[in-house]
Amino acid sequence: MSKQIGNHAEDLALAYLSNIGLHCLQRNFYSRFGEIDLIMQDSDTLVFVEVRKRSSGKDYACESITISKQRKLVKTAEYYLMKLGREVNCRFDAILIDANNSIEWLKNIIIL
Repeated sequence: MSKQIGNHAEDLALAYLSNIGLHCLQRNFYSRFGEIDLIMQDSDTLVFVEVRKRSSGKDYACESITISKQRKLVKTAEYYLMKLGREVNCRFDAILIDANNSIEWLKNIIIL
């Protein structure tokens, strides 16, 4: 996915989640382990969001979150939490976007 398409997908995801009441804490958090697209606050829960856009559909977007990608997300989230320096409730969500910019929000995609 080109950087421009990825940024647009993240913009759509951020607007979608913000409109339903989540608050953005950080966008594109990088560590040596990987990247988290969006870090949001949902009430008392910190939400690590992976944004995926595929022209071939949301099913392919979901399938693109491989086991390897999930491990990178977890490692990066652990690093973020360590830097935060306190314990918080957290979960991993995915925003899937198809060619028509239709959005599907999946909660708790990674169960630890």
